[in-house]
Amino acid sequence: MKTVDIYTDGACSGNPGAGGYCAILIYGNQEKVVSGFENDTTNNRMELLAVIKGLEALKESCSVNLYSDSQYVVDAFNKGWIHSWMQNGWKTSNKKEVKNIDLWQTLLELCTKHLVRFIKVAGHSDNEYNNRCDKIAVNEYKKVIEQAK
Repeated sequence: MKTVDIYTDGACSGNPGAGGYCAILIYGNQEKVVSGFENDTTNNRMELLAVIKGLEALKESCSVNLYSDSQYVVDAFNKGWIHSWMQNGWKTSNKKEVKNIDLWQTLLELCTKHLVRFIKVAGHSDNEYNNRCDKIAVNEYKKVIEQAK
């Protein structure tokens, strides 16, 4: 099974507002960038979409080291929140409906195809790939703002 590193980031201008996402996939010395934008979205949706689009870009089952600066995404898996939400009918521990259920369900399905290890990275620090993802995601939402003018 191939091991792939994926760095992801989502960004939003306003919350909600114009949003962008980016995933950088690295396998050996090969690199692929996947990015896009949405008009009216939230930062958390963009963080999730970055992970989803990165995993969807894989052509076969892989072992994935997934790097994200989103505590929301990383903790959902590493702290088991996602499984608790499912068992509770997509409700949080305080009985509120989980936000972004559609994206969480898509991400869960992708995680059955790949062996994914979620790794938290510090945002806006010295991580070259995280910084590149952030810059690309911001440039993506700027496209939405430009189109609106």
